[in-house]
Amino acid sequence: MGEFDLIARYFSQAGAKRADTQLGIGDDGAVLQVRDGYDLVITTDTMVCGTHFFADVDPRALGHKLVAVNVSDLAAMGAEPAWLSLALTLPEVKEDWLAEFAAGLHETADYYHCQLIGGDTTRGPLSLTMIAKGLVPHGKAITRSGAKVGDYIYVTGTLGDAALGLKLVQGQHQVSKKHQGHLLQRFHYPSARVALGQALRNLASSAMDISDGLAGDLPHILRRSGVGAFIDINRIPMSQALKDSCDQAEALQLALSGGEDYELLFTVPESRRGALDVLLSPYGVPVTCIGRITGASGKLELKAGEQAISYQHTGFVHF
Repeated sequence: MGEFDLIARYFSQAGAKRADTQLGIGDDGAVLQVRDGYDLVITTDTMVCGTHFFADVDPRALGHKLVAVNVSDLAAMGAEPAWLSLALTLPEVKEDWLAEFAAGLHETADYYHCQLIGGDTTRGPLSLTMIAKGLVPHGKAITRSGAKVGDYIYVTGTLGDAALGLKLVQGQHQVSKKHQGHLLQRFHYPSARVALGQALRNLASSAMDISDGLAGDLPHILRRSGVGAFIDINRIPMSQALKDSCDQAEALQLALSGGEDYELLFTVPESRRGALDVLLSPYGVPVTCIGRITGASGKLELKAGEQAISYQHTGFVHF
């Protein structure tokens, strides 16, 4: 099967068609109708076999995850997902694998109302790069640089489940059958908090998604905003599956440094906390206050109540 046959069979025919896509796959470039009064948000994420996923991963799950992790970046900036581009590097053409991967990609793109509009296909070690584009009202994108001293720090959902799911896949941890499905779902099929991210446009002073672990990602906000923070480890939300499957120290390490949660991490000024509770209640996603922004630039302190604790682990780093 040639490159263009591959594209036509697996990536051109399926998936949502957006009215603002004037020209999609099949030409030298896509043509998009960008709305007046909106800014375009663009993010890129690469997943490499052996680093971000195993060679024997379910290709349908891989297609889902590739879309979800990119859309999660858009969600963290309050953007509405719109278009996707895919650079796909394959060692060989396996039609069964491609059919499942494409199915996972398209069904997840449809769920988030995105359209695959183009990309590139090459031969080489298995690697997937996606560029996601989204729209946000002009001037309303939430960035990492807006946190102020006194702001409260929040996270959505629970932390650490995906990291424990990875340990389960690797055979490094025993988990009761009661919790296996939940943990594997969190690892293989993350959810992007898109609707909640858009609700935060007029509430959050800064935001990002948690991909490399809370302890590794929060410092990005601190550096960009020129502030510090303290986190109360007793407030970090953990699922019952995590607490039942690990002792307290391991659960805390997974929640702080495990990564791949794709939950939102954001800050809110004190004057908007009441509005936060009201506006986010319809979304059905737990939101937990875990700490506060301080004036110690770049410094992250961990506390258990009022007692400072020492913690050596950081989040995932590539180099």
